[in-house]
Amino acid sequence: GPRWAERALLLMEANQARVVTQIARILSEAGQAAELRTMLERSIREHSATSEMLIWLSSERKNWGELVTPDLLWAIIAALDREQHSTSGRASRLQRALVEDRQLLADIFKHVDISVARDAMRRLQLSPLFDELTKRSLLARIVKVYPELESMIAGVEAEEKTAPLVVSWSSLEKRKAEYEELVKVKIPENSREIALARSYGDLSENFEFKAAKQMQSVLTRRKAELEQMLHNARGTSFENPDTSRVSIGTIVTVRNVETNKEETYTILGAWDGDPDRHVISYQTAIGQALLGHEIGETVSLNTEHSTAEFVIASIQAAPADQTASAPGLPSESSVEAAVAE
Repeated sequence: GPRWAERALLLMEANQARVVTQIARILSEAGQAAELRTMLERSIREHSATSEMLIWLSSERKNWGELVTPDLLWAIIAALDREQHSTSGRASRLQRALVEDRQLLADIFKHVDISVARDAMRRLQLSPLFDELTKRSLLARIVKVYPELESMIAGVEAEEKTAPLVVSWSSLEKRKAEYEELVKVKIPENSREIALARSYGDLSENFEFKAAKQMQSVLTRRKAELEQMLHNARGTSFENPDTSRVSIGTIVTVRNVETNKEETYTILGAWDGDPDRHVISYQTAIGQALLGHEIGETVSLNTEHSTAEFVIASIQAAPADQTASAPGLPSESSVEAAVAE
């Protein structure tokens, strides 16, 4: 019937190697290559392409050059993440295809701006899907295209030594929600805006296209920032802090040596600052100056107008972050998985 091509496209999304290969051949021979290309482009953009579809496309990429972009790599990463716990073996076949095809990444990145390649290397560094040996091999293939990025491979070791960020579970949940909205809502919306603007033609005079591309840069930059943050973050409820000295999760009262006026600070995680309530991050100058000191010790603090000497008058435990017991809270492993999508 007339709807056979539509049904064939739906079958193309089946995660069976033989079906994918046969349907692609039938559609191409029947003059439906444009419809197939549109479906593939949408599946890649939306990260819904199946493992077998991506394996087939990677092996046949000489015929689909316009689809061989960094988006193809992110679709592969998304599929690997979706199926990493599956018993079907599809994820391992897709990963094997990515690792063993030593020209694939070179083809993906050979026509992109170096900033795109740099962002891709950063994302691969953060991905928990690959062991370190595989990760270095993949990074080296991108460096072959852009030798000036070689220092980033050495940066993997430096990355591993980066001190973790101590954060409350509630602030971690907010950051993860921001990341998920970015990758699932804002970036796809921006991709659709770029595609729509491109359809207007004459890109040199196309304000909508330029504006959408500028927003793409903003979103990409924020995505990289959030990935770095989530990669380093370690959630805590601040339960049972060490109150023998100032530590993260304590409330500290200090007394000005000259005026005898007291001030109280609650020292919490990296993303928990609320200056109006004297809640400060342990990373702030005041937080760093107080950490490790005991009751009775004198510290020098930079106040709003000057530097003054303060005596630590008392230290007590701050209320625990109750978000730690909330259902659906992201675990450390789920945070790592999120940044690999």
